Amino acid sequence: MTCQVAIVTGATGGIGFGCATKLADSGMFVLGTGRDQAKLAELARSNERIATLALDLVDDEAPRRLVDAAVKRWGRIDFLVNAAGIGSPKPLHETDDESLDHFLGLMLRAPFRLVREVLPHLQPGSGIVNITSTFAVVGGMRGGAYSAAKGGLTAMTTHIACQYGAQGIRCNAVAPGVVQTAMTEHRLQDERFRRINIEMTPHQRLGTVDDVASMVAFLCSPSGEFINGQTIVVDGGWSSTKYLSERALNSTWNI
Repeated sequence: MTCQVAIVTGATGGIGFGCATKLADSGMFVLGTGRDQAKLAELARSNERIATLALDLVDDEAPRRLVDAAVKRWGRIDFLVNAAGIGSPKPLHETDDESLDHFLGLMLRAPFRLVREVLPHLQPGSGIVNITSTFAVVGGMRGGAYSAAKGGLTAMTTHIACQYGAQGIRCNAVAPGVVQTAMTEHRLQDERFRRINIEMTPHQRLGTVDDVASMVAFLCSPSGEFINGQTIVVDGGWSSTKYLSERALNSTWNI
């Protein structure tokens, strides 16, 4: 049986790196892309099934270069995982046009253009997974341009599922809560931010990269072949409950 091929963007970040290695461990060939040359080298060393390509996804030629590289190396593309992202957004009223364009460019325009480039190569049984966020599921403080981009990516997910599902091409979104990565490390040093996430999550821990990567791998496996057009939230119940920990319930509240 011919091995399947996956493209993973944002593969130098925590979630993207985890998705690339998880898919390679499952037997796929993976082309990971990002801008950090050192992290790309580390990724390539982690599994012989992984190849890498350094590029900036917002460049006009990036989608074509990425797809051409995968097809030239393996002759096919079966899955696309759009995991590239940035954090530290500001509220809408504090967001200037430059920041807005930066967030939308990387997390909405780039995935849109990459999917458009990949589609001609996808065969029945193939799929796309977009990494969104709980900020695209519920209102998020300080979400701003990040929420706008991830919300757009959610809508794009359902469109792809509807438009191309009859061709055997599935598209789903995975929406992580706060996951411990380099992108969230500085925010997790804020005690208020930590409490909002830990004390309001029924599963009393933060999410891990493996939590997210395992869901992505499932959606790219035969076990997930009847799942299409869905947003699967991986947040331990944070966004779907009104949970408060015993610590929070027993704390003194200043109202």
